[in-house]
Amino acid sequence: MGRHVLITGASRGIGAATARRFARGGWDVSIHYHRSEEQARALARELAALGVRAETVRGDVSDPEEMARVVERAQRALGPLDALVCNAGIALPIQLLTDTTGLQWRQVMGTDLDGVFHTLQPAIPGMVSRKAGAIVTVSSMWGVTGGSCEVPYSAAKAGVVGLTRALAKELGPSGIRVNCVAPGAILTEMNGALTEEDREALARETPLGRLGTPEEVAEAIFFLAGEGARFITGQVLSVDGGMVI
Repeated sequence: MGRHVLITGASRGIGAATARRFARGGWDVSIHYHRSEEQARALARELAALGVRAETVRGDVSDPEEMARVVERAQRALGPLDALVCNAGIALPIQLLTDTTGLQWRQVMGTDLDGVFHTLQPAIPGMVSRKAGAIVTVSSMWGVTGGSCEVPYSAAKAGVVGLTRALAKELGPSGIRVNCVAPGAILTEMNGALTEEDREALARETPLGRLGTPEEVAEAIFFLAGEGARFITGQVLSVDGGMVI
């Protein structure tokens, strides 16, 4: 039986790229999704063709009961979790804080921060009982620096950074590593609303002179979950082309 990773928000973007990377590394993959069932099932078929086991599990990360069921179903199908990637996230349109409604604020917090908590709680006990496992959270460069007109998203992603560092201290004695990646400007659907002019401006601001790809973020996540990072915990790895230095 191969190693097993559960990836939230895995039906597209960084999550899907991460699922492919783990599958190429021989891992069995639980593909979590909320609404993109067709994409998730297509990805599962793609990964199965690589010779690993792949299962789809549906749930709303903002709902603790649903995520408890997601973790239970994933482990029932593919065995105990060797790694967990908390990737699911949403963003609002770029806007002033004063134009942000309370509902919008709660939507972002419910997915981007609460969703990590709701996924971790049912997943951690099994790792602790086996004294093994790796957790990788996904923040953002705005969680490190803050982004003008992206206050809710920045706040939620900053919370993910703090959660990661605190949890690394809490779970270290149980042999569980907890790390975070903080992507910069990445070519995903979430950034699809940006104009070509906006994308060019972001590329100019990036020392490497271009936007990143989901596959480049996936490589960092895979590294942090793997044996090559077995003495790394509580760290935030920026995958941003040098945007935040």
